[in-house]
Amino acid sequence: QVHIVESGGGLVQPGGSLTLSCAASGSAFSTAAMNWYRQAPGNQRELVAGISIYGVTIFEDSVKGRATISRDDAKNTGYLQLNSLKPEDTAIYYCNLVQTRLGRQFDYWGQGTQVTVSS
Repeated sequence: QVHIVESGGGLVQPGGSLTLSCAASGSAFSTAAMNWYRQAPGNQRELVAGISIYGVTIFEDSVKGRATISRDDAKNTGYLQLNSLKPEDTAIYYCNLVQTRLGRQFDYWGQGTQVTVSS
């Protein structure tokens, strides 16, 4: 079992920045793709950004140019940096690891970290 802990959320003013961290237990991190999702009240959970084990990245359109996703496999930790934050970025942000082993896909989720963008 992989245990994931997100951190780095909080209250940020519009235009500000923050960096979310995703720390995973065990050795699965380096063999898993890492995604960040977010869910705002009343909305479905949506993919914000992802990074493969090879470092290939994807971003949701609304954060392109404002987000950076990275990973440090040696520390079993991944990051999502968000800049030029907007009130519509307010949501709970979740880290998701997707690992493929023996032909099966395993999904692991953290408990989420709240990001609130408000003046």
